[in-house]
Amino acid sequence: MKQFLIFTVKTLVLLFLLLVVLDFLYTSVYLQSSNRGKIDYVYNSVAHDYDVVVLGSSRANNHFVAPMFAEKGLKTFNFGMSGGHLFEASLLLKLMVERKYTIKNVILETDLNLSNEKRDDGVSSRFLPFVHHSKTIRDHFSKEQDFNELYYVPFYRYVAFDSKIGFREMFFNAIHKKTNHLLNMGYYPLSEEKGNMKNNISNLKPLRNKYYEEIKQLCRDNRINLIAVMTPMCSNTKGLNYFEKVKQLYPEIHNYEKAVEGDQYFSSCGHLNDAGARKFTSIIIKDFFSK
Repeated sequence: MKQFLIFTVKTLVLLFLLLVVLDFLYTSVYLQSSNRGKIDYVYNSVAHDYDVVVLGSSRANNHFVAPMFAEKGLKTFNFGMSGGHLFEASLLLKLMVERKYTIKNVILETDLNLSNEKRDDGVSSRFLPFVHHSKTIRDHFSKEQDFNELYYVPFYRYVAFDSKIGFREMFFNAIHKKTNHLLNMGYYPLSEEKGNMKNNISNLKPLRNKYYEEIKQLCRDNRINLIAVMTPMCSNTKGLNYFEKVKQLYPEIHNYEKAVEGDQYFSSCGHLNDAGARKFTSIIIKDFFSK
């Protein structure tokens, strides 16, 4: 019995040490990467200077054509992330501030994402390789239910989110294999091929969202002009009065839900195709950057 206990303890100690070593190796790779995605691009960067930074979900990533801003002489990058919530947008802006970015304007897609204060595991997990190296990331995750496991258990985060930051992604980072996330100044165009052209958002209710409030405070503290906008939806959407509710809750958010109309401009009910995005971006440039 005594030998069995000794064997068990030794096995557990060796397993723990293995997890520590693997955690160190994976993290070391991510700390050297800056060309796979927008999060590692920001984390491993220094003091960029932007006239316009775009934040939000896919409805930012697919709707704001960053090169069109550049054509007007505005240094711009679209940091919208497909699937992302305001949880991730707030944290990304915090990292930019921490990295001493100079930002004149933030365009924030603020519409459907106001309806929740949850993180998106697929997007938020990409911050986790840096959780031990950044107080900003640690503090942002500190109220999450699984924070203790993510922070204190070696290698747990890489196993829990293996499909996002596990071996495959670590390997691609190690060999510096690039993705398309940083092309077109971060803007991702959608084709004219139609997806789902019906949508129902009747059950969504906008919240006085704490992460939107964080973004507003960050912009005030750092003298950044915040332009919060609601972006277009197709006319087949049920529950479009959601956007009116947002306007009642936050009058400062600009409602562009009907700025682009016609199915020919949509790839799906909630996402403009490239032609629609260009039409929408031209409206935004005219309304906010024409002077």
